[in-house]
Amino acid sequence: MPMKLPPDVEFHEDSRLLIYRPQGALNEQSVNKIVSIIGDLEAKFQEPFNRFFDTLGHDEVELNFRYVIHISLHRVLSYGDRPPVKSAILATDSAIAHYCQLHAIITEDSPINVRIFQKRHEAANWLGVPIEGLSPKSAVG
Repeated sequence: MPMKLPPDVEFHEDSRLLIYRPQGALNEQSVNKIVSIIGDLEAKFQEPFNRFFDTLGHDEVELNFRYVIHISLHRVLSYGDRPPVKSAILATDSAIAHYCQLHAIITEDSPINVRIFQKRHEAANWLGVPIEGLSPKSAVG
C-alpha cells in the first residue's frame, strides 16, 4: 500500500529519491514534518534513498541554532549505521544556507552526506539524476 504524502513531498521508488519542495516559513513545524516523513519512509523501505530539499519556496526563516543542532543529532542517531545516503539541499538564502551548513557539519561523520547547492543542476549531477526530476513541475526550460 503506497504511503500518502503531502503535496510538497515526492518519493520516487525507481530512483530511490525523496524530493521536498516546501513553501512558506522554514520553521520547526516544517522541519519536524519532513523528518517524520523521512523516518516513516526509512522504516517502510529498509533500503537507503537519497534526498533533495528545494528551499527556494521558503519566504522566511524561523529557526534557531539550538533546534538545528538538536534535529541534526536526532537524524544521526536515528539513522544509525545504515548505508550511506546523499542529502542535497538547494539553498540561495544566506540564513537558510547557514542552518543547512550547520546540519552538514553535524552529520559529517555519519552515513548522511549533506551538501548545499546554489544551482539545481549541480545538485542533480551530485545525486546522479536528470535535472528535470529536480525541477518544479511548473518550471519551464
